[in-house]
Amino acid sequence: MKKQQQLYKGSLNTIIMKLLEQNGKMYGYEITQKVKEITQGEMNITEGALYPALHKMEADGFLDVEMDRVDGRVRKYYKLTENGVKETVSRMEELENFIRNMQNIVTSPHLKLDY
Repeated sequence: MKKQQQLYKGSLNTIIMKLLEQNGKMYGYEITQKVKEITQGEMNITEGALYPALHKMEADGFLDVEMDRVDGRVRKYYKLTENGVKETVSRMEELENFIRNMQNIVTSPHLKLDY
């Protein structure tokens, strides 16, 4: 499971951006719960990983933040900027190419692994 988490970690920004593309705006806890739901509990994003990623994407101009008062508390909602939308498209293309190449390698009859 630990190795799988490392694979996910490299894709965290792409995962966040895709969720925001699909859902418009989301707050941090909502993002973590959606990922857990989609992966049927296989992937858990910690706050320690999520918020630095969100802050970096905001600093890079990919996210906007909206504040909203919910039940007397201020909640931060994240949404993609125009540059964020473009970056999401680019990252999804890269990810699809990567997955396709990995699938080709894994299923190749010419691949011999010597352990």
